[in-house]
Amino acid sequence: MDILGISAFYHDSAACLVRDGNILSAAQEERFTRKKHDFSFPKNAVNYCLRSAGLQAGDLDYVAFYDKPFIKFERILETYLAFAPLGIRSFIKAIPLWIKQKLWMKDLISKELGFTGRIIFPEHHESHAASAFFPSPFEQAAFLTIDGVGEWTTASYGTGKDNNIAILAEIHFPHSLGLLYSAFTYYTGFRVNFGEYKVMGLAPYGRPKYKDLILNELIDVKEDGSFKLNMKYFDYCAGLTMTNRKFHKLFGGPPRKRESLLRQRDMDLARSVQDVTEEVMLCMTRHIHKVTGLKNLCLAGGVALNCVGNGRILREGPFENIWIQPAAGDAGGALGAALFTWYQYLENKRLADNETDFQRGSYLGPDFKDNDILDYLKSSDIPYTRLSAEEIPEKIADLIAEQKVVGWFEGPMEFGPRALGSRSIIGDARSPEMQELMNLKIKFRESFRPFAPSVLQEKASEFFEIETESPYMLLVAPVKSRIRRQMSDQEQKLFGLDKLHVVRSDIPAVTHVDYSARVQTVNRQTNPLYHKMLSKFDEKYGCPVIINTSFNVRGEPIVCTPDDAYKCFMRTNMDYLIMGSFLLDKNDQKPLEHDIDWRSQFDLD
Repeated sequence: MDILGISAFYHDSAACLVRDGNILSAAQEERFTRKKHDFSFPKNAVNYCLRSAGLQAGDLDYVAFYDKPFIKFERILETYLAFAPLGIRSFIKAIPLWIKQKLWMKDLISKELGFTGRIIFPEHHESHAASAFFPSPFEQAAFLTIDGVGEWTTASYGTGKDNNIAILAEIHFPHSLGLLYSAFTYYTGFRVNFGEYKVMGLAPYGRPKYKDLILNELIDVKEDGSFKLNMKYFDYCAGLTMTNRKFHKLFGGPPRKRESLLRQRDMDLARSVQDVTEEVMLCMTRHIHKVTGLKNLCLAGGVALNCVGNGRILREGPFENIWIQPAAGDAGGALGAALFTWYQYLENKRLADNETDFQRGSYLGPDFKDNDILDYLKSSDIPYTRLSAEEIPEKIADLIAEQKVVGWFEGPMEFGPRALGSRSIIGDARSPEMQELMNLKIKFRESFRPFAPSVLQEKASEFFEIETESPYMLLVAPVKSRIRRQMSDQEQKLFGLDKLHVVRSDIPAVTHVDYSARVQTVNRQTNPLYHKMLSKFDEKYGCPVIINTSFNVRGEPIVCTPDDAYKCFMRTNMDYLIMGSFLLDKNDQKPLEHDIDWRSQFDLD
């Protein structure tokens, strides 16, 4: 039985194909259209999923859409009536698309796909919960979903057992932890739904000066993690912005203008809202453990991408094990909707072993074989050297040790926002200069942004304070004290971005200013070639850790095709590109003909 899951029309549209309960394929629409966070109907992602399984839409048994459009529209109408006439501008802007398109989702899906069968509509947080529990390794677990807003729900918790999930409690709009974080994303000068991870990365440079102010004025948090926001400070119910004049007066001025100089105040604001978010997440998980008595926890929803908070839940929370959906945001809703249909709607049996998840490393996207890559290289007259499968690990390990920056394009593309060793840019974590070099000359992004380490799973605990797997780069862990460098008195007095230039450990390029790292543990089974390369680097150079950042530049989605990879390689200061068996040296390449000023094509925030 084939079930197609779809998420669309808000951000990060995606499609997923599930056959007899097995996840065959999944991808975000942005990877095909090259439009970051593309929210349009995912026709390219759908076509990929169908084509990779040799199907046409008429072969599908069910299609599942990740939320209930009529209930979402009800929330928009009720919110407008509650605030009228204040919300008239945002209401007028939103209504035409609803009347023309979003309300008629069943007809739209049928028309877009040419599908006449049954279409299932789980609720938004049901889809999140399904994406958290059903692919997890657990027979039984509690789940927590937190995001901006679905239909009405902004957070929910419940339990999953075998083939069933049950939501036990919810928090409803306008009270939203995700929207609180987005308000500070907006206020500190970043784009909502684009820049939340920048706030998280900026937080360690700041001090929690405003934490008490947030807790006293903006959010009332109860012991069980439930909360209410003080809506007099927010504009998202009635206006076109997240915050209002009262918010700006409370925090001493207007929002930072995008692309303007970051101030210590912005860093302190980021740190403060991050601390509050972590505190709420911990309160929630303690309450869920108390209510359910279960030892396992699954997480999904956009806030579950807050890997700093996830790391604290793992270290300080009461649950023995946690599992986080790699595509925790709206993209993962497509996967959740499809699995919800298979397990809960159709009541099919689920067999979990409490050890191995069903996500297949999240390597669920398009895969280009050597023949495909060779055809592309020859048709484009691109110079290359062909390596055997045995030569690749050592050659790339040697290049990394020579301080070269390498584009790594191998195997199926990752599903979710993280590069996990299929569409990655890799470098030497031991280099003190590599973080700034890769940020400014490769990624063209802010210098404060941290890079994540890939580490051999079997050696992760030698370098990081982590005893569990972290295959999806969704847990932050402290760097081990034994490899930390003692800072001088003068270095300890540094504030703000001045902290960036201090070498803090034996792997400085992946050690953030608070001695943390967003860890990806690499498993021999799920990504054997990447594991072999890391093993060779460890064998020859005594370090099982490298830098792994996503294969893209600022403002652009992660690359999908060989052409995407080559153009990104040529438009940056990467030294080498390995695609399949083919190694490309930048020195051998001709300049791109008729190349556009690509940075002008993207909104670079």
